[in-house]
Amino acid sequence: MITEIESLDTPEIQVYSALTEAQLRNRIAPADGIFIAESPKVIRVALDAGYQPLSMLCERRHITGDAADIIARCPGLAVYTGSRELLQSLTGYTLTRGVLCAMRRPVLPAVADIVNGARRVAVIDGVTDTTNIGAIFRSAAALGIDAVLLTATSCDPLNRRSVRVSMGSVFLVPWTWLDAPVDSLKAYGLKTAAMALSDDSVPLDSPTLCAEPRLAIILGTEGDGLAQHVIDGADYTVRIPMAHNVDSLNVAAASAVAFWQLRVN
Repeated sequence: MITEIESLDTPEIQVYSALTEAQLRNRIAPADGIFIAESPKVIRVALDAGYQPLSMLCERRHITGDAADIIARCPGLAVYTGSRELLQSLTGYTLTRGVLCAMRRPVLPAVADIVNGARRVAVIDGVTDTTNIGAIFRSAAALGIDAVLLTATSCDPLNRRSVRVSMGSVFLVPWTWLDAPVDSLKAYGLKTAAMALSDDSVPLDSPTLCAEPRLAIILGTEGDGLAQHVIDGADYTVRIPMAHNVDSLNVAAASAVAFWQLRVN
């Protein structure tokens, strides 16, 4: 069903124009949570992964253009449209290739369900930059990470910008929140590797580390890195060997390097 809008105050599109990320997430009633997927490519990835669309907002020209196949595969989906000038007044709209889709948040699996049998798990601890979260998920999907766990102090992977930066990769890798201490993962048969600078750290290309059959790779916040108690509780402290006295990489770049080096062939 296609509806023409003349104002961004139209109640049906408040989800796109007025609600904050916290309101979309709906912490009080998570089952009613929503997230926004941007661009036809990202929306298609979400649909292919089984995510439920609730409505779509797009420029008129995309109804028979870039969004035509999405509309065709979602019979009865509420589609809102308006003039390019009106829709461009939405913050960030011009970055979305003209198509936004509100989707239902999924029920997240239990930690045990996604780490059972996983060979490589990424643990994101205290990373709050949405761009970094999206980039980490993109690397995780591309480089064979089986599951991603996030501590409560990390940014939401279904944040609008995180989803966009990940190019939909957040829909491809199983993930959930880790409410217990990071070292609780040892109870699932995982060895833990904290990415941090330390006097007793081992290089990323250590044969012993690479040979671990099941490993959780712990990535810390952009500024201060991992907390000392997380490092102390890990089986390994791992550093990336670097040149020119550079001591560290951005967490998103470091994740890609670590995922590649520690991949299971």
